[in-house]
Amino acid sequence: MDIDLTPEDQQFREEVRTFLSERYTPELRAAAARQAGVFAEGELAREWHRILYEQGWVAPSWPVEYGGTGWSPMQRYLYDRECGLAGTPSLPAMGLQMCGPVIMGYGTQAQKDYFLPRILSGEHYWCQGYSEPGAGSDLASLKTRAVRDGDDYVVNGTKIWTTHAHNANWIFLLARTATEGRPQAGISFLLTPMDVEGLSVTPIISMSGEHEVNQCFFDNVRIPVSQRVGGENEGWTVAKYLLEFERGGGSAAGRLGAQLRKLGRIAREEMGEDGRPLWEDDGFRSRIAQLETEVLAIEWTELRGIAGRTAGEAAGDANASMLKLIVSEATQKISELAVEALGQRGAVDQRDALGMFANGAGIGAPYALTPTARYLNARAATIFGGSSEVQRNILAKAALGL
Repeated sequence: MDIDLTPEDQQFREEVRTFLSERYTPELRAAAARQAGVFAEGELAREWHRILYEQGWVAPSWPVEYGGTGWSPMQRYLYDRECGLAGTPSLPAMGLQMCGPVIMGYGTQAQKDYFLPRILSGEHYWCQGYSEPGAGSDLASLKTRAVRDGDDYVVNGTKIWTTHAHNANWIFLLARTATEGRPQAGISFLLTPMDVEGLSVTPIISMSGEHEVNQCFFDNVRIPVSQRVGGENEGWTVAKYLLEFERGGGSAAGRLGAQLRKLGRIAREEMGEDGRPLWEDDGFRSRIAQLETEVLAIEWTELRGIAGRTAGEAAGDANASMLKLIVSEATQKISELAVEALGQRGAVDQRDALGMFANGAGIGAPYALTPTARYLNARAATIFGGSSEVQRNILAKAALGL
């Protein structure tokens, strides 16, 4: 595997750094630093999306004919890494990284012509209707029904943990269109605007204080058959294709590296029980070193994936599952150690100072503002996108050739 940067790649990296220094303004940096959720809040996400769209960089992984950049896998990796190290707002993945590629792969020409330009521009802000109260990691047990009535499906049921449904104007969802045979065999993939009659959204406030997720209720919602992606009862195939992008897309090493740098700063500033900086405690510093080793392993795993894609290999379920597993667990470990490093400061309720429209100024040093909220938010990292148990099952089946 050759990962040495070519002169062109080095020049590209400098171009990305110049762009970030010019367009990622102090105001945007300050707003991003107050975010504790997985994705940036709606207004911040829209603003950063607009800036990237104007630059032509909002969809690096898309084919050029649909508005992509034409970058090589290594250039996409360098871009993700530099954005992660800079702490740019995390754009919601549901449109650009999930629904867009699904429409490219399974949509009709009319669906591609209508939806893809609007996803690219940010006119359409998407959310994902997969999980239900009784169907999360066991997604095939979903109960939301879609009954054919002429040229429409009539949909009844509920979706839960729907990220950014309160910001979105479109949702893609899985619904049961048949009850015979294996559970996976009777599911279809549907698209609908959020303002359709019969669709309502109820907020769910997380224990970290964010309004990030919601529960959506479908009460005789009519969805045209023309807004089904893929064949009827073939939604499970479409859903699995989408999950490759949800679980394995992009690069996490840059953002994890930025979190480790912040952890190191906290350890240098905060004092242990002996009155010395935590950084001088051999045991604590050893734990940071262990995390640095794990993040380095993630980076090399991502680079192996880039080498494979450069050679024409597909990402694959196993690689996507492996990265989902190790990245989510590393995220939790870093957030846990950051709270531990804060000591008593970690018990301070900072929720009034978090988010785009926060009124509070925060208590203590700026680095103490978000760690506790991010620790609480990260408890879900090993559940959403397929729990760690599900990922281990996928990896076991791949290893055993099942």
